[in-house]
Amino acid sequence: MSGVRCLWVGRDEICLLQESFNDLGLVVPWCDQLRVLSHSSVGGFLTHCGWGSVLEAAFVGVPMLALPIMVDHFTISKQIVEDWKIGWRLNKDIRGEHLVVTREEIAKTIHTFMDINSGEREELIKRAKQVEDIFQGAIAKGGSSDTNLDAFIEDITQG
Repeated sequence: MSGVRCLWVGRDEICLLQESFNDLGLVVPWCDQLRVLSHSSVGGFLTHCGWGSVLEAAFVGVPMLALPIMVDHFTISKQIVEDWKIGWRLNKDIRGEHLVVTREEIAKTIHTFMDINSGEREELIKRAKQVEDIFQGAIAKGGSSDTNLDAFIEDITQG
């Protein structure tokens, strides 16, 4: 419905999902997510806000659409949207005991999110690149992750 091409990991639901996407999407049972997110043609990532996936997307500077599902996903969604400012949260309506996002809302948001002529999108990409630089710097020699890991190893080996 959004008119945007996509790759979707569907595991057991491949056939059903592929029919929904027609020519705009490819459904696969598995992929190397970091490798896919690193590809220059990826313009965004719809994420349930699991920490591992979010870190991978931030590490390669990909803007995110946050669709938190449970527990810590809501806090991680806040990190993406409000703190890092590298994504948007899909709005949810409360219906009964369930939070619901309609397919129309998802399609509309994805269409707007991927609009290359949007000033908002330009800002997201700029911020995502800044966050990527911070992540990359942390794992570089002398970066905070490198330094902290060395200090941790030194601390436990001296016991």
